[in-house]
Amino acid sequence: MDFYFQTGKLALGSRLRRLSERLTEDGTQIYELYDIALDPKWFPVFYVLLQKESAAITEIAQIIGHSHPSVSQIVKEMSNRGLATTEKDDKDARVSIIRLSAAGKQLAPSLEKLCSDVTQAVEELLLETQNNLWKAIEEVEFLLANKSFFDRVHEMRKTRERQSIKIIDYLPEFHEDFKRLNYEWIEKYFELEEADYQSLNDPDKKILKPGGHIYMALNNGEIVGTCALIKSDDNTYELAKMAVAEKLRGKGIGWLLGQAVIDKAREVRAEAIFLESNTVLEPAINLYQKLGFRKVVGKPSPYKRSNIRMELKLN
Repeated sequence: MDFYFQTGKLALGSRLRRLSERLTEDGTQIYELYDIALDPKWFPVFYVLLQKESAAITEIAQIIGHSHPSVSQIVKEMSNRGLATTEKDDKDARVSIIRLSAAGKQLAPSLEKLCSDVTQAVEELLLETQNNLWKAIEEVEFLLANKSFFDRVHEMRKTRERQSIKIIDYLPEFHEDFKRLNYEWIEKYFELEEADYQSLNDPDKKILKPGGHIYMALNNGEIVGTCALIKSDDNTYELAKMAVAEKLRGKGIGWLLGQAVIDKAREVRAEAIFLESNTVLEPAINLYQKLGFRKVVGKPSPYKRSNIRMELKLN
């Protein structure tokens, strides 16, 4: 069985590379057929110089979508073969201007015939296919420019890992976990304050009985996160005491806790949720923004460490 049929979409990059290698091998033979001493990988640079007569390496790189070092290497190889020349720009000696040499320009007529035949061969090949590869490539390139393949895989990983996370209600037996998780992050970046001690030492009195709620994140039987919704008045609640075990940060647990708290606030018909934080906690601030919170100016915070107040309107 063909390896690529066996592995399927898992080997997308490898299969595209195999196709590229096949076309490159054919390209080498095609250049030989037309008696053109050109390496297939040089074609983008050669073509740009043929159209523009001269260009800086940076400009060429931008046009063909290659890196600066890649274009520099191609120019070096073309120069060694006598097909290109390099000279310093009159206005800026740091810039190298690339031109086709006389030998390079002599290839133009033969290359024009080759390009015409290759274009027709590609069109014929595409007509024989059920799916238009050219349009598919354009579409995939556009989509990957907006969201990289790495980001897509990372997103799938987080989605899969989230499936093992359960958000559950706080129980007295979770008190030590509630304290531990919050102590860890506060002591890492700041110092515990009186308001912290009150909430963490007696969450039943300071959070639950006044009308608040606490959620815990459970992963394979282990408490790995927590977040509280504290009642401020009949219409306003505070998102507070959000903490995720350091070893599991970046897996979307904070997002799940935040969504649970927001859903609870809507359930009790709150009009707004606010939070107090510090801009040094960039991942947390980014999370709050994704949840819909926006920076606002409010009354002084009871926490010395707080330098930003954010709010989410629910109506």
